[in-house]
Amino acid sequence: MLNGQDVLINNKAVYSQVFTIYIMEIKFCGAARNVTGSSHLITLDSGLKILLDCGLFQGKGKKVWERNNQWHFKPSEIDLLILSHAHIDHIGRVPQLVKDGFMGDIICTHATRSLCAIMLLDSAKIQERDVQWYNKKLLKKRRKKGKKPRVPLYTSDHIGPTMDLFMGARYEKWIRIHENVEVYFRDAGHILGSSNVTLRINEGGKSTTIGFTGDIGRPNRPILRDPRPMMEVDYLLCESTYGDKDHELPPEQSENFLTVIKRTCLDKKGKLIIPAFSLGRTQEIVYMLDRMESAGLLPHIPVYVDSPLAVNATTVFGAHPECYDNELNEYLLIDDNPFGFNTLNYIKAVEASKALNASQEPCIIISSAGMMNAGRVVHHLYNNIEHHKNTFLIVGYCSPDTPGGMLRNGVEAIKIFGDWKIVKAEIEIMDSFSAHGDRSEMLEFISNQKDHLKELFLVHGDYDTQLEFKKYLGDHGFDKISIPDEGETFRID
Repeated sequence: MLNGQDVLINNKAVYSQVFTIYIMEIKFCGAARNVTGSSHLITLDSGLKILLDCGLFQGKGKKVWERNNQWHFKPSEIDLLILSHAHIDHIGRVPQLVKDGFMGDIICTHATRSLCAIMLLDSAKIQERDVQWYNKKLLKKRRKKGKKPRVPLYTSDHIGPTMDLFMGARYEKWIRIHENVEVYFRDAGHILGSSNVTLRINEGGKSTTIGFTGDIGRPNRPILRDPRPMMEVDYLLCESTYGDKDHELPPEQSENFLTVIKRTCLDKKGKLIIPAFSLGRTQEIVYMLDRMESAGLLPHIPVYVDSPLAVNATTVFGAHPECYDNELNEYLLIDDNPFGFNTLNYIKAVEASKALNASQEPCIIISSAGMMNAGRVVHHLYNNIEHHKNTFLIVGYCSPDTPGGMLRNGVEAIKIFGDWKIVKAEIEIMDSFSAHGDRSEMLEFISNQKDHLKELFLVHGDYDTQLEFKKYLGDHGFDKISIPDEGETFRID
């Protein structure tokens, strides 16, 4: 904004212009030089505070627990929360935010709102169980140190008040969320309801656009529409999970998957255990198996989806056909249930889940969580990792400190429930199942931003990967690229 006034210089009246500079800040509060805990705070010159995502830091150990028990801001001072999608590393601390004082609106797409209701309740139950187990196992040791038992970040009782703050929004429409701020959601093609987020901020007679890619999906994947590139923005926060590699092509993926199934279940008469996130990855794998079964390619072996959350999430998928791609819509004309076939069994009961570990029949077990750091898959890991005939198929990114990450890195033994287990089962990795775009797909997604951006911030990636992605982007014409550290603040003048 300009303020004009007359001043005297050498006894002459001179019209001067005094510039008032409007400053915004972006503070990176999570998923900064690491993959989990997505959280980015934008503070306007007026003092309005907008939080993009509020995700859980995932992994095991004291450091992760401490990070999830501290904020880089005061929750009560946040005015608005915008969510990109419903994965726990993007939404997992929302009830904790509400418990600690946040009272503003939570804005996301309609499908994301539907999924948050079941994802957050499941997260609360997992935390309650984890804390109960931790206190039971380590209470004596903690008493010796004079420490108090842990309490959950939040409980099931906090989910209702949290969901009351949600506001569902549609894709492809500017929505005014404050006097000076509008938000625009566009399909990110990552999971059901996922979006990239564009903010249009008007302060001091100036318009500034800030974009957040969320997690960038992949083109030509089943079930969901392809990701749609964002409109041009001034500042962009861009994910970088697979910034150092390219994925397999879909035909190779399908062939390789079928090869692993036959080798494990037919040749070795073992169990193929697939750790998969209940939301997105599980539905894609089931859909691929469904198509194999329809084509007569799938061996006649039982397939189990052992996750109550996955069962509920699959139901939500059926309620949001607005997110389907043309391929799935056409397949529905042939098969009206793309997430069910004769040998597929969805399991909710705990006793039925335990029976899978006692059974010796060849089968496929799809169970969450994808990083094997929580959920029923941990029990399958405990009971099956020491048998040569079994295979664990890892189908996506795992943080290095999680069991999935350790197995990806080739450990020979792994500690589960306090016991050391020798890794005798076969470990297969197929990153082509990932819902994250690889480096070339991410480059294509943001290519329209190249000549407009004032600064590009890389988030949601391991630091070494981000360094490689920064170089890759630089080789393709991008400049002014920053890799923020956690807690770092950037000013936008």
